[in-house]
Amino acid sequence: MRVLIAEDEALIRLDLREMLEEEGFDVVGEAADGEQAVELAGQLTPDLVICDVKMPKMDGIAAAAQITEARIAPVVMLTAFSQRDLVERARDAGAMAYLVKPFQKRDLLPAIEMAASRFAEIRALEAEVTGLRDRLEARKLIERAKGILMTRHALSEPEAFRWIQRAAMDNRKSMRVVAELVLTGGVDDGGDPNELAADERDTDKTAATATTMPEQMTP
Repeated sequence: MRVLIAEDEALIRLDLREMLEEEGFDVVGEAADGEQAVELAGQLTPDLVICDVKMPKMDGIAAAAQITEARIAPVVMLTAFSQRDLVERARDAGAMAYLVKPFQKRDLLPAIEMAASRFAEIRALEAEVTGLRDRLEARKLIERAKGILMTRHALSEPEAFRWIQRAAMDNRKSMRVVAELVLTGGVDDGGDPNELAADERDTDKTAATATTMPEQMTP
């Protein structure tokens, strides 16, 4: 995965680069301010941007908003304990996950996985649903369905989304329909969680060759 680091403190940039490279990531660029972060993101098209909340010229929240609006890459925000009030603003700007300083290497991978999964979810929904209102409604349903799958089957959030996405592909249905089946009990939770309920199978003869849900992913 190709990563762009945007952080105005050189020592933190260095530490972050070392952590990422030790985990096998390719750091393709470093930015010391928000304007440079947006410029480099457009030029380098990284797979992920890690961006500090407070930076000169343009703060990280504004930079994240531009990067995510252009659908360049998911953004992980870096924030200090005293900046927790900024987390909601960062989420509104499109940040997919955040790390609280000081952070350890073990904190990186979950945040990166979360950001990449949420970004993939947004892009998949945009490809599947054209209208903004319908897309928002579908996302709410999928969020609720993910919560159920995470609780009942001990999946992480990214695993729950991939479960829904694969179920939609395997059964030739939209992710919204699969989410609705999870929410309404259309997925058999009494035993094997990977099969559509009998009534759904009976009413959808056109998908008779694809009526099984994907195998449960192990966390």
